[in-house]
Amino acid sequence: MILLNINWGDSFSTAFSGIVLVFVVLTLLVLIFIFTSNLLTHQVKSKNVKLGKETGNSTKYGRNIPAGDTAAIAMALHLYLNDFHEEESNIITIKRIERRYSPWSSKIYGINTFVKK
Repeated sequence: MILLNINWGDSFSTAFSGIVLVFVVLTLLVLIFIFTSNLLTHQVKSKNVKLGKETGNSTKYGRNIPAGDTAAIAMALHLYLNDFHEEESNIITIKRIERRYSPWSSKIYGINTFVKK
């Protein structure tokens, strides 16, 4: 085996700098997304305060709905909407079917068959 004249120090430093660059860019992207989200949330809240709208967990009728009531309503809707499915028996039956001969599944016509002359 002939070894090529490769400078492994440069290869490792290039690979290491590439990995570091990827992690730095990913960290910057996460920070940009977090900053943008906080900025937009702040702008919406300040706009609502200027317009005199309520903030928080209130509906358009001015009532606060507790989290437990919201969960109960969601569960009731889920059970009601999924009630239309039929009940299945959960019994699996496997029947062996005798198949007729087919050359498509025959191993004698395989690719690895060699003809001896």
